[in-house]
Amino acid sequence: MYAQKLETLPPPPGVIGSLKAGFDVVTSHVFLILIPLLLDLFLWLGPRLSVSKVLGPVYSLLFEQARRGLTTPDDVQRIATIQGLFNELLQRFNLVSLLSRLQTFPVGISSLVAKTMPAESPMSAQNMVQVASPFSLLFYLFCLIVIGWAVGGLYFRWVSETTLGQKAAGISPLRAVMQTFILSTVWFFGLLAVSIPVTLILTMLTFISPLVASAAFFVMLLLSFWLIVPLFFVPHGIFVRGQNAFYSILSSFRMARFTLPTSGMFVFSSFILSTGLNYLWSVPSSNSWMTLVGIAGHSFITTALLAASFVYYRDMNAWLQMVIDEMQGKKNAQIAQR
Repeated sequence: MYAQKLETLPPPPGVIGSLKAGFDVVTSHVFLILIPLLLDLFLWLGPRLSVSKVLGPVYSLLFEQARRGLTTPDDVQRIATIQGLFNELLQRFNLVSLLSRLQTFPVGISSLVAKTMPAESPMSAQNMVQVASPFSLLFYLFCLIVIGWAVGGLYFRWVSETTLGQKAAGISPLRAVMQTFILSTVWFFGLLAVSIPVTLILTMLTFISPLVASAAFFVMLLLSFWLIVPLFFVPHGIFVRGQNAFYSILSSFRMARFTLPTSGMFVFSSFILSTGLNYLWSVPSSNSWMTLVGIAGHSFITTALLAASFVYYRDMNAWLQMVIDEMQGKKNAQIAQR
């Protein structure tokens, strides 16, 4: 009976249709790419804020302690190789990249330069500013992350409002920033609560048996796949339906519970498009002006995918509510007949 009733409903929103709608929006309103475009240009051509002076001695001390327990030349060489990689990353790291969306935070501005960390630019000289002390590092960390959250919330609101219209995505700039702060804070402490025990467990298992640790990590990775879809849509309730941060989290898990196959395909398609094209955008050398093409392409694609995700979230929730109403109406009718 339920199946017969549901046959009268329209099909759920398709992945391709949502992606097309997102790309159409950004094509018609190309100014939406300005925020990620300007951020990448600043990270590429602007001054770099280096933390090597503060963190370099700490890493050197840690690797020195690690070498003391080694006895074989192969182990010493492996540690030296790892230390060289860390030193290179430390030299290339630009603290200003915290203005972009970190992979661990749900709201923010996607940046190509923050991912590739280029050490060169077409400019003859790039100004590098060293963070002088640990207190300065903490100050910069706090300021850059807070500014990144605020601008990211405004960017999400701008794209959502342009995509869905002011009435469909009515959330004020102040409320958008406040809910972004709350959501990002909850997300941060949630990650700490999960990552610390997981790291400790994997470390203990590594001492017991590296094979057992690898198997445990693989199992945890498989289990995490079930969380990817609801976590992807966690901020959308704020910018599409005007919800608060906590209710947005609940509604995201609710939607994923009933629409996991289709929603999973949308998230997978977005990931493939974004990640695959990032390799293309990263082809030009960082000291070539052709990098501008990659930066512009990345800004367009990521903004279009964000717009598409808002379209998909709105349409899928509308369809889901229609299904629930039909099922509830049928249930009430059956109760009344009794």
